[in-house]
This record gives sequence, structure tokens and C-alpha cells, in this order.
Amino acid sequence: MTATSDPATREQSRVALVTCDLFPDLWEDDLPLRDLLLSRGAEVDVLGWDDTEADWAAYDVAVIRSPWDYVARRDSFVAWAHSVPHLLNPADVLEWNTDKRYLAELANAGLPVTPTDFVAPGDSWTPPSDGEWVVKPTVSAGSQDTGRYLLPAQQALAEAHVARLAAAGRTAMIQPYLSAVDEQGETALIFLPDTGGVLSFSHAIRKGAMLTGPDEGAIDPGSERIDPRSPTEAERETAERVLEAVPGGAGRLLYARVDLIPGPDGAPLLVELELTEPSLFLKEGGDAATRRLVEAILARI
Repeated sequence: MTATSDPATREQSRVALVTCDLFPDLWEDDLPLRDLLLSRGAEVDVLGWDDTEADWAAYDVAVIRSPWDYVARRDSFVAWAHSVPHLLNPADVLEWNTDKRYLAELANAGLPVTPTDFVAPGDSWTPPSDGEWVVKPTVSAGSQDTGRYLLPAQQALAEAHVARLAAAGRTAMIQPYLSAVDEQGETALIFLPDTGGVLSFSHAIRKGAMLTGPDEGAIDPGSERIDPRSPTEAERETAERVLEAVPGGAGRLLYARVDLIPGPDGAPLLVELELTEPSLFLKEGGDAATRRLVEAILARI
């Protein structure tokens, strides 16, 4: 879909907002971003990342938003990202961030990451003897192919899940289920460039618990319960430490989202660092967040 402003402004800036066939008119949370860009005189095109007719070099900047069908075609998605001249976030960041094995790098750097075991195809896996555990693939979006298992009662189901991923050539990751999410939820901290162009905290939201049992297929992102939240000082500090570890530095990023859940001792643990195609919850962030993002995009042009 193409949305254009006054033709007299077309040579000033051209912005591509990148989505997929699942959301050809953008995910609804990104509509304020599109509308404000148009009001600022930009020409805005909404394009699928795999649109074979798109001339990506014709855009001053291409902003990744909702290409959530890339999971089954990650190699093609990464190759596409490297072919786009002015992509935000940068292609090398996307390549690193679209495989959750980056969590091991962050843990090795001393950051508080949810303990994670990785099981590649061909590897053996011995399930823990008890407790609740989460099984998911290292390449996924929207909680696809993710399940929660109580051991030992659901051991066979957990083993079948890992085997199913391995048979598809996918690496599984196994994490303890952080029970604090049931009452406290998950805190997602969104970072956007400030007026000086420095990536800094913008707003945060609370996501309610979603995993109720074994994997039964994809979860609709619209089924999440979202509420505004003021993060704690510990959450802010943890998120900022995580961003300092981004390869190449966080200064190259247009946006970042850091998802945290309290661990057994109450201290925040990193669940995911979302640098590729995260929901930025602009509606919860209000007009100020959308303005920050638009100003940052236009500043890159």
C-alpha cells in the first residue's frame, strides 16, 4: 500500500515502513507513526519486506516495523536486510538479533539473562527433573512454537516439542518459567532517540502472562494484555546495561525494546532484547513517543 502526502514534498523525504502480507496496512499500533510522518511532509510507502517490485534504493530510509512472517525464511530475510541501503535498524544488528542465541553472548558478558540451555539439531537433551520450563525455538516471533511444561508430569510433551524443532532443523532453547510473570507481568521498556539523537528511555508497558501450557500453535499478538507501566530503577538500570552490550553500540539504533521479568530473588532478568521488529506500543507511549520516533527518522534523512 502506498500513502503519499503533497507531491511537492516528495523530493524532501521518502520513507518505507516495512511490514509483511499478514499486515499489509501495518500493525495498528504503527498507524500513528505513518500519519505523523505524512503530516510532516514525508512520502510514506508501506511495503512487504519480500515485495519483489520494491525499489529499496529509492527510499531515504526504510524502517522495519511488522515483517512477522520472516521466521520460516530467516536466511532470506537477513539477505534482504543486507541489500537495503538505508535500513533501520541496521542489517548486521538484525542478523544478530533474529537468533536468540545472542542471549548466551549477553550472559557471558555478565548481564542478568534468564538461564537458557540451547539444544541444536543432533544434540541430546536430558529434561530437568522437576519445575516449570519453557521450550521455544531460537528463531521465532509472537510466541510462535512456544510452550510451557510442568515436569515430570509433562516430560513427554516437552521432549516431543524439542524433537519437533530438531526435525525441522531448528535449535530449541529451554528456560525456567519465571513465575513472577503470573502476578507482576513482564515489563517492556522502549527506548527511542531523544532530541539530541541519543537512544534513551521513552516509556514502558506491562504485558500479562500468556503461556498457559504446552505449545498449541501461534499466539495472536493482539491477544496480549497491555497496560502502561512505570519501570523500577533496577529495571531501568538493567535495560541500559543490556543496551550498552549491543554489537556496534546502541547509538546506531532507531529503537530498542528490553523485556524483563523478575527472577526468583526479585531482581530483573532479561527475557528478550528486541531490536528487529518489536511492537513499540506507541499508543501507550502517547503522542510524545510517536513524535520522538518521527523526529529520529527524519533526522536520519
